[in-house]
Amino acid sequence: MTQAFLLTSHWQDTATDTQLTFWWLTPEGPVRQQLQHPSVCFIPLSDQPRASSIAATLGWPVVIRPVPLQHFDGTAAAACYLPTGYVYRWRDVLQEQGIPCRETDIRPTDRYLMERFVYGAAVLHGDLQPDPQRNFYHCQAGKIRSPSGPDWRPPLRCLSLDIETSFPRRGQPDRLFSVGLYADDCQRVLMLGEPDASTPTLQFFADEPALLQALLQQLADYDPDVIMGWNIVQFDFEFLRRKFQQHHIPFTLGRDGSELEWRQSRSNPERIFLAIAGRVVLDGIDLLRNATYQFESFALNDVAQHFLGEQKLLTGADRGGDIEQLFLHDKPALAAYNLKDCQLVWQIFARAGLLEFAIERARMTGLTLDRNGGSVAAFENLYLPRLHRAGFVAPDIGDGYSAEKSPGGYVMNSRPGLFEHVLVLDFKSLYPSIIRTFCIDPMGLVEGMRLPAATDHSVVPGFFGGRFHPQRHILPALIRQLGDKREQAKQAGNKALSQAIKVIMASCYGVLGSEGCRFYDTRLSASITKRGHEIIQRSSQWLQQQGYDVIYGDTDSVFVWLKTSVSDEQADRIGRQLVQGLNAWWAATLQREFGIISYLEMEYETHYRRFFMPSIRGAEEGSKKRYAGLIVDARGEPQMVFKGLETVRSDWTPLARNFQKELYRRIFLQQPYAQWLRDEVKALLAGERDEQLVYRKRLRQPLSAYQKNIPPHAQAAAKLEQWLQLKGLPSRFGQRGGRIEYRMTLNGPEPLWPDGSVGAAVDYGHYLEKQLRPLAEAIFHFIGEDFADLAGLQLSLF
Repeated sequence: MTQAFLLTSHWQDTATDTQLTFWWLTPEGPVRQQLQHPSVCFIPLSDQPRASSIAATLGWPVVIRPVPLQHFDGTAAAACYLPTGYVYRWRDVLQEQGIPCRETDIRPTDRYLMERFVYGAAVLHGDLQPDPQRNFYHCQAGKIRSPSGPDWRPPLRCLSLDIETSFPRRGQPDRLFSVGLYADDCQRVLMLGEPDASTPTLQFFADEPALLQALLQQLADYDPDVIMGWNIVQFDFEFLRRKFQQHHIPFTLGRDGSELEWRQSRSNPERIFLAIAGRVVLDGIDLLRNATYQFESFALNDVAQHFLGEQKLLTGADRGGDIEQLFLHDKPALAAYNLKDCQLVWQIFARAGLLEFAIERARMTGLTLDRNGGSVAAFENLYLPRLHRAGFVAPDIGDGYSAEKSPGGYVMNSRPGLFEHVLVLDFKSLYPSIIRTFCIDPMGLVEGMRLPAATDHSVVPGFFGGRFHPQRHILPALIRQLGDKREQAKQAGNKALSQAIKVIMASCYGVLGSEGCRFYDTRLSASITKRGHEIIQRSSQWLQQQGYDVIYGDTDSVFVWLKTSVSDEQADRIGRQLVQGLNAWWAATLQREFGIISYLEMEYETHYRRFFMPSIRGAEEGSKKRYAGLIVDARGEPQMVFKGLETVRSDWTPLARNFQKELYRRIFLQQPYAQWLRDEVKALLAGERDEQLVYRKRLRQPLSAYQKNIPPHAQAAAKLEQWLQLKGLPSRFGQRGGRIEYRMTLNGPEPLWPDGSVGAAVDYGHYLEKQLRPLAEAIFHFIGEDFADLAGLQLSLF
């Protein structure tokens, strides 16, 4: 018996069965475990005779047995056991005969583990035999159990990898220049060059085949569990795969000597998936997004500056040209650049806790470390085994009710203006709390719909005609368990686990509202979102009855204007009293109306000393999800908060963002701003703010797709493409779009030229009218000021 943590899983068919292969990390080392186990799917029991006859006619190895399960329509079920390779063909044949076949799309490895409640961590029962040639153990057959005690924390052996290549040019083959490898105990760059110039850190190889063979040997010698990088799957490994293929060298990265497996997404051919036996490849960008980090740009340089305060060694606009120049004239400098990129990735993983997040997510959901996204799969891993033990087979995608569309989160029409003393009250985990309180659950919906509609609290009413069983359900208890574990993680200071659980809990609503989920049913999603609407609206009514005005509400929050001058201590006391009273009111109301316990919990979140809600530009109506406020931080210092305004939007220039931030700060703190504004305008016109005039925007499609009403950033990209073509340099926007930096000039939008040339004169009038003036007038409208007057200029001249 040994503790284990799942690295990778795979399956392949035998003549009559399916072989499941699991790679585990254990205290003894890597373990490959292989088991024989059939795949399973379900049909109505009444169709068993016909299905058995079809299997016999086809000569397929299908075994059909009755099971103590029922479909959502109440019909008894039979299970079909067969090799995985037959599953989809079996489903299609049965469907042609009018026999529904369910749960055919579940990976056999996922099903095997989830039905044993094994999520990431496990206990292996079986003999471990060392491989005679490689550094791992075999475990033939044996058993896998869920740990009963504290989970073992895997000491994953990691390696950061990054490649440097030539930039593709028409008619010229791309070239692999170097591969960097970095860990605390390994810093190495493999590079094309004269072999006799090697050093311990920098090794040279005469040609690409020699370099690729050396890379395989280095990885085999270091034997990492995890290979990490930045866009590593879509770029680094895709490039390496093509190079191995070009030189007819097997890309044998597997711990057992097997080749890397590669496939493209059917829906998005640019999306690539790979699998390596016993090794995990983790991409920093994907993990940051899964951990809900948000950045204007996920470029390595930008993220490194955020987390580390460091930069790449090359940051110019023509980085591809710079890399080629270093390869030709200064290979040690290129090696330093390559290794620095590896190091930055390594440090970002450490600083952001990305590896810990991936481990905790795997331990909570059963998804492998490299399974990015996967919210539907995570939900099914948690829900399906519980559903089966409750006696049900899961439905197929499309089986649920969808005649009416569920709305999104509630966003109240705001009251625009500049206010004194606004409190933000926030429902803690509103959607999960609604699921718990109102017993919202796929199985609970099936059981509830079998009961008659009643007013005696025997069912819990939902929306779109749905009703839920008050006792027979799964998801409310699962939400409670996740919530309890998150509180324990918070108390223990385990931020990675807390964040992983938060993401999982938030996704429980999302998957029920996703058409790609087998449990999609708008009676479920609407019973969450429409109930959320009702809760915010009724909470607002209660607060207004207490003598306060609710000036805005957004999904799970209400913004309460106190309408009186108070101290910070008085505001905090009012906030605490309001949430205490509202929570008690909801508890009594839900018990009276539905006979249910309320798990709704309103919290007092923020006191804004001053608060600004802008109107929609050119209208009197208040905006949504856009505001600014002044709070006092833990040190007693005033701090500005911006939500959705230009200051926090990457498509506005640094000039505008800095201007709005400082202008609003002065107004909120009641400091002089007239002379400051006039000085800022003069500095702009004098050319003293030119470094802040750059727009940074992304072309979200190839440049050729912009044909009519071409926006400024596409115009700038077109000019840059023409410049690159004249210089014989590769296209930047021809295939996938990309990010462009440009200024507005008297000659229209112009890119930042890679050679550093200045270009046409800046159109300062554009920046006054399109950047500064709208930001100022948005708040001046409420304080009786005029931008043109304060600026001291006849702006119509610009």
